[in-house]
Amino acid sequence: MAIKPIKVSQLNGYIKRILQTDPLLGNVSVVGEISNLKFHGSGHVYFSLKDADSKLNCFLPQQRAEALRYELSEGMEITASGYIYLYERGGSYSLNIRDIEVAGLGNLSVAFEKLKAKLEAEGIFDAAHKKPIPFFPEKIAVITSETGAAIRDILKIIKSKNHYTDVLIYPVLVQGPAAAGQIAEAIDQVNCLFPETDTIIVGRGGGSMEELWAFNEEIVARSIYQSKIPVISAVGHETDITIADFAADKRAETPTAAAAMAVPDIGELKIYVDNLMKTLAADANSYIRYQQMHLKSLDLAAFKRDLESRIVMEQMRIENLKSQAQNRVLGIIAQMEKEVNLHKSSLESFNPAAIMARGYSAVLDNSRRLVGRAEKLRKNDRITLVMKDGEADCEVTEIRRDSHEQS
Repeated sequence: MAIKPIKVSQLNGYIKRILQTDPLLGNVSVVGEISNLKFHGSGHVYFSLKDADSKLNCFLPQQRAEALRYELSEGMEITASGYIYLYERGGSYSLNIRDIEVAGLGNLSVAFEKLKAKLEAEGIFDAAHKKPIPFFPEKIAVITSETGAAIRDILKIIKSKNHYTDVLIYPVLVQGPAAAGQIAEAIDQVNCLFPETDTIIVGRGGGSMEELWAFNEEIVARSIYQSKIPVISAVGHETDITIADFAADKRAETPTAAAAMAVPDIGELKIYVDNLMKTLAADANSYIRYQQMHLKSLDLAAFKRDLESRIVMEQMRIENLKSQAQNRVLGIIAQMEKEVNLHKSSLESFNPAAIMARGYSAVLDNSRRLVGRAEKLRKNDRITLVMKDGEADCEVTEIRRDSHEQS
């Protein structure tokens, strides 16, 4: 016999009650790969979990999403724990998530690796940004819990090694939700309020990864990176590695190691200085004795003879240089006289007086211009003959030209 028809909302309401009262569906864990990931403006996150054969709609509420220490991404394989919920109006169901774990890794490990990769890509860990730790600091700031074993160990080591260094204790929470903010703020305030500080030690004693997590927060790493004062990170035990260790200028395996690293041992320095003074005194005495022995071994008469010999040799060398210079100068003068005589002979060969001395004369017309060719003359022209010892005025009575010139 068929049952009485019911409304869609009644059926969906019934299915919702069945789903919510089922003990398995009220607390179920599902493994799958994230797809269709959407971040809503309200802070809620929507996505699907899928495997090779099927998919499941999932809903991650805002408060759960903000508690995650890593970012969800497409293709990430996760284990989502929560309960099945039916959205009556749409007739669709989804997994409302209470907790998420990344398959194969714990949540904190995933968060650590993601933040480490992000800050490393930004250059936060680059060695070029590391500041040297001062050898002999006048003031050290210690940022840690005021009640933990770390502060006691640090103070004990510093005071036992060096009572000249002042220690500023800046108490903060070192675990819990508020710890990272306090640690980062303390680093900033030490830089601002106590700029004379030479070194900052930030850290705590050992604990679980969850307890040390404040030192893996991005805000702490950035404060360490931005600190103008060198920072030593001293978190947990030797095997504990945190993001703060990578960002710091120096990592210490433990708070005790940080204290030993931060200040020199006065006792050891005194011993070193004493040994240095003894060494210097011994070297000075040895040098003085050597010089005394050397002075005694000097023969003044031999020294005088050697000096006189050197003077004679220098005088001979100077005379030799003088003679060479004179010979060179005389040679240059002789060469220059020879060249002058050659130029003189060349010039004299073009002297008109010399030509006339050999019986030649120059013919000038009425304007006393030189006549060089017979064709320039006419019969009855008045000309002047210029000879070596005088001039003669003449009249042209006949002109005879060479036959080869006429042709």
